[in-house]
Amino acid sequence: MLNYFMHEMSLAINIVEIACQTAKKNSAGRITSIEVEVGKLAGVLEDSLSFCFQAARHKTLAENAKLEIISIPGKGYCKTCNYTFETDTFFTLCPKCQGLAVDILQGKDLKIKSIDVD
Repeated sequence: MLNYFMHEMSLAINIVEIACQTAKKNSAGRITSIEVEVGKLAGVLEDSLSFCFQAARHKTLAENAKLEIISIPGKGYCKTCNYTFETDTFFTLCPKCQGLAVDILQGKDLKIKSIDVD
């Protein structure tokens, strides 16, 4: 469990650093909220990320900022039958044809979507 917190703490610190750099470039006095998209296949525990964000934002422009997390489902595409479907794993069979030629289309990323400032 500690490894997850270390991973999410690193992510939270990076989110805060990027948001603070962006806010400073735009002459903002403080950050009010940060919205991130977290893919279900990104290997990120959303509760842990939220918890770590509380510590990472301390004594920064994001001191009182709210972290809004948007969960992005995993989506696969079967190259055999051209079927697109939701998935919660990288290694999956196509639910339509049971084919193995599946590409993951979404759900692998963590992205900062927006930063609200004053």
